[in-house]
Amino acid sequence: LDSKSSIDVADLFVELNDKGKTIVMITHEPEIAQFAKRMIYLRDGRILTDTVIKNRSTKESALKDLLLSKEDFEEMLDSFHSKKNLILQGPPGTGKSFVAKRLAYALLGFKDDSRIESVQFHQSFSYEDFIQGYRPKKDGSGFSLKDGVFYRFCKKALHDPDLPYVFIIDEINRGNLSKIFGEVMLLIETDKRGPDWAVSLTYSDESVSKFFIPSNVHILGMMNTADRSLAIVDYALRRRFAFKDVLPGFDSEKFRPLLESKGVEPQVIAAIQAKMAELNKEIESSVDLGRGFTIGHSFFVPFQDVTDSKAWYGRVINNEIIPLLREYWFDKKQSEVDQHILSLSL
Repeated sequence: LDSKSSIDVADLFVELNDKGKTIVMITHEPEIAQFAKRMIYLRDGRILTDTVIKNRSTKESALKDLLLSKEDFEEMLDSFHSKKNLILQGPPGTGKSFVAKRLAYALLGFKDDSRIESVQFHQSFSYEDFIQGYRPKKDGSGFSLKDGVFYRFCKKALHDPDLPYVFIIDEINRGNLSKIFGEVMLLIETDKRGPDWAVSLTYSDESVSKFFIPSNVHILGMMNTADRSLAIVDYALRRRFAFKDVLPGFDSEKFRPLLESKGVEPQVIAAIQAKMAELNKEIESSVDLGRGFTIGHSFFVPFQDVTDSKAWYGRVINNEIIPLLREYWFDKKQSEVDQHILSLSL
């Protein structure tokens, strides 16, 4: 089989599996080979149909509800696939977490959360949490060596080398990166994966085998560019990752249909697009702010159906946008900030 074959591989597996037939495939396409291996794992026809086929992820399905162009998404996916380390950076409310999950599913080929792990970095997050360290025993009798979340994830991926695994790090620039990664910083480079680059870990003794990052592990980070409290990302980490911007999508052709499907009135949608475009233009041209502080579209994507568009819009502006603007322009005169706020009224 090849990628241009007219046979639907998933349907073929279901049909033959239900009949108790032996399935033999010959293919030179890695994606089809990975899919076939996944099918072999799930031998029960019912589970196969309900879990895998319904959750197959392609570029087209991953793009659903994303306010990204197909070209931008494909560029992100290609960078993620080749570099194996990608950071999505952008202002608040641009849907970085949403994009990250869709990228992960597209890379895996399935909506398979068993091959995805997520953590959030913060100031107290440490090497011991991430890689390995001593922790108090539950009975209070001393300390024992515990593996961190990334160490466990790499060991899990090591036992399934033919399938990709994705490790997602939210707020990657909030942690002390050199401290968290330690000697593993070297190993995340694309060309330094595998046993040839294995290192001894800080807390491991000589009898324990050295640690390495398997080649099927991909690292996906997210970074808020509007957080003033953070220093510039460690250059040692920056050169090991590809960086892609996730920007406000008010001008996306998908924005209006998405809000209409939630019951938002057309005139309110038009007002959102016009007013936010003007506001973001002001923010981007500001000497103290810039593009990294613009306001994202996610603030205006309701989770539930909207029954009163104007009231819903007012709540978003008063409870989410205005507090953000006051924080952005805390050093400006109150009258100037109020002028910006007034311009958002319907």
